[in-house]
Amino acid sequence: MTASVARDIARSALVLACLAVSSRATAQQNTAGPAPAGQNPHTPQNTQADQAARDAQSEYPSLHLSGFADVDFAAQDKSEGPRGFSEGQFVLHLASALSPRVNFFGEVSLTPRADAGTSSSGSPPATGFNTEVERVIIRFDHSDRLKISFGRYHTPINWWNTAFHHGQWLQTTVSRPEMIQFGGRFLPVHFVGALAEGAFQAGGWNLNYQAGIGNGRGNVISRAGDAGDNNARPAVVLNVFTKPDSVFGLQVGGSVYVDRVSVPGRPEFDERIIAAHAVWQREDPELIAEIADVRHEPVAGGQTTSNLGYYVQTAYRLPSPAHLWKPYYRFEHLAVDAADPVFVGVPNLNGSTLGVRFDISTYAAIKSEIRSRRRVSDQARTNGWFVQICFTF
Repeated sequence: MTASVARDIARSALVLACLAVSSRATAQQNTAGPAPAGQNPHTPQNTQADQAARDAQSEYPSLHLSGFADVDFAAQDKSEGPRGFSEGQFVLHLASALSPRVNFFGEVSLTPRADAGTSSSGSPPATGFNTEVERVIIRFDHSDRLKISFGRYHTPINWWNTAFHHGQWLQTTVSRPEMIQFGGRFLPVHFVGALAEGAFQAGGWNLNYQAGIGNGRGNVISRAGDAGDNNARPAVVLNVFTKPDSVFGLQVGGSVYVDRVSVPGRPEFDERIIAAHAVWQREDPELIAEIADVRHEPVAGGQTTSNLGYYVQTAYRLPSPAHLWKPYYRFEHLAVDAADPVFVGVPNLNGSTLGVRFDISTYAAIKSEIRSRRRVSDQARTNGWFVQICFTF
């Protein structure tokens, strides 16, 4: 064997060895598991190579689908809604990561119609369900201190509206407080626009903020301006709250909401809402208290009206062996100014709700509650019994 041939063989062996090592490293990288639990992929100590490896293992978009549904029963001595059995909302939540810092969330509901199958003036029969896009949000996460999103939200005007969305399984009770009912008019439930939010540790106080601008109430004040604002004054909302480390589960905060209400054929009003909440979100106990003042001032001048709403709710998860049971009670009050043209037809309320929730599984529950309500001070109360079977899937 000549010296040149020996050198060629040595070079070939060296190249093959390098290829084998490279192939083994690549295989190990592709089969590596996810980052350890609790590790933040955006921390400085993670190198660009580590980030590139994680990004290579991710697939976008990554869609996750979940759903909610409920079946209800109502018995009332004076009807304020459906009687007997009724199908509740069928709700789908869609969450998708579009990149490590860009996320999408959507919520769609199907609600049964009381006029299903009927028609008038030659129109086709009404469908059995109303389909509604409740939330559509795309969010860009710069950091924990700043996240920017655009879309249709549940207005961050009070705690309940952003804590419990569509899907009755999420909340302890059968129904929402009347001041923030879906389809109600007292507080604007939906908001279309842009929102900035974030959190600061602030020495263990954990200060959070949400600031938004967009379309407030539409031509129908119970709905947001989905197709555009109906006047030149956008709605502005600011919500600030704290979750102190020293008291686990406690949240205290307040919000301000400003908008111009324009209803066709009526004068315009400037609307200002100031709300506050205190929540101890534990199972033993659960305490929720919220209050809101809604003021309407005529743009052309005139009397300013003020409307007050509040509720207090308490619940307690019983200890073992009865830990599947969670009794609760809520008192709520609405005082609507009779001289307020914006809230014409919005009734007053003094009401109590007493009930119990039984979790038949991790993802299903049965709730039973009785309600006693008085709309007018000198009239008799309306009483009812309500049962709900709700679940998530």
